[in-house]
Amino acid sequence: MREIVLDTETTGFEPDEGHRIVEIGCIELINHIPSGETFHRYLNPERDMPEAAFKVHGLSEEFLRGHKVIAEEIDAFLAFIGEDKLVIHNAQFDMKFLNAELARLGRPALPMQRSIDTVSMARRKFPGAQANLDALCRRFGIDNSARTKHGALLDAELLAEVYLELIGGRQRGLSLEDDGADMASSIAAEIRPPRPHSASDAERAAHAAFLDKITDPMWRQLSGKSDQA
Repeated sequence: MREIVLDTETTGFEPDEGHRIVEIGCIELINHIPSGETFHRYLNPERDMPEAAFKVHGLSEEFLRGHKVIAEEIDAFLAFIGEDKLVIHNAQFDMKFLNAELARLGRPALPMQRSIDTVSMARRKFPGAQANLDALCRRFGIDNSARTKHGALLDAELLAEVYLELIGGRQRGLSLEDDGADMASSIAAEIRPPRPHSASDAERAAHAAFLDKITDPMWRQLSGKSDQA
């Protein structure tokens, strides 16, 4: 099963007011485990950067001017996400920006049904508790010390860990090598010492006494015929 954990940074809150995406970060999950494959792009929004947005992500108009516009990156982005589910923190926000950019380019919208909203998941699992990414990292003991500002790829990496916790918790040790060693130790601990199969003197004596109670047993007749032969 393939899923894409996705995050974006923008120039503001509403694409209808002319705000644009300036960064996209994606992490590929295979069977809920990060595969190591990522997609990350900074994008030239072809507009100014409001001070409020700059304080959030630290991406300046000057820095972004040196990167490609989304029209030049959209094919690579769509190829990376394919037709798979999109895991997004507050999916409504990111999906409306992605679909606004796709509409500008005359591309089909991404269906909202493709998204898995981790904010909704967190609110169902922890009613009344904070559901922002920092709060969930604290709850699950995930190190977010590098998150001094918002960044699409870093936030997607943190969200991947949060998502795995929300769906039931990370497996103890994702290393196959460690799991193999643990399994071998467990099996070795359960192996019993070999049982001797030859009868003891006491068992042979008990068997002979039992046979003496049987009148003319067939196996003794056969044994006698064998001796005569």
